[in-house]
Amino acid sequence: MATANVAPLPGREPELRGQTVVVIGGSAGIGFEVARRARAEGAELIVAARDTVRLRHAAAELGAQTAASFDATDPAALERFFRELPGPVDHVMVTAGRPRYGRLADMDYAEMREAIDEHLMQTLEVARNAPGRVRPGGSLVFMGGTGGRRPGPGRAIVSAVTAAMPALVAGLALELAPIRVNLIAPGFVDTPLSATLLGDELDSRRRQLRDTLPIGRVVGPADVAALAVHVMTNTALTGATYDIDGGQQLVAA
Repeated sequence: MATANVAPLPGREPELRGQTVVVIGGSAGIGFEVARRARAEGAELIVAARDTVRLRHAAAELGAQTAASFDATDPAALERFFRELPGPVDHVMVTAGRPRYGRLADMDYAEMREAIDEHLMQTLEVARNAPGRVRPGGSLVFMGGTGGRRPGPGRAIVSAVTAAMPALVAGLALELAPIRVNLIAPGFVDTPLSATLLGDELDSRRRQLRDTLPIGRVVGPADVAALAVHVMTNTALTGATYDIDGGQQLVAA
């Protein structure tokens, strides 16, 4: 791969030097920023994503050691990815998947199953494959969310997944110890995925958040990436859920 266009952070020793970080969903958005931040902290990178072309460009920009294109909701592909890792890794970050909004009456069984598989089943499969590939004391970091904590029409599946993920991660932290397992739960994050989901409503949503959030700005992928790297490097953290929404839960929706 090409040399990474990622500058080291000044003034201190990189926190991930000598460690290997895997980012599943690392070709865009939050996953790409986590990979960029980990690289700036000295990590060797292995990035994976479904879109081969986008992954190739991301891996070249990041200077990734390895890039693997596969569907992370496919158990066989995920097992093969872990089996073929070039060696033990220190951290696995999973950002693949997207929230699924919509009324159940408008979804068929396959769509509902996919919405569950992209989060709960994918988490279980990553956890099942981690022992023996992730070093003791290393970590698995998964992505949840906060928006589903407010139930409403079209949010049934999102709310169910939002509620289930913290309990699942807490259980996995005990089952996989000494591998650490944690969950990051963002609110709205200004990413290409958010732009796709909101379409023409994106700018008005940004303005609303800037006007109402206690932090006075919109949360970006770099904010989540900074938290993800902290969760990886702080070896006292396991079994917990870390909200990062700029105070979105504290104000009106």
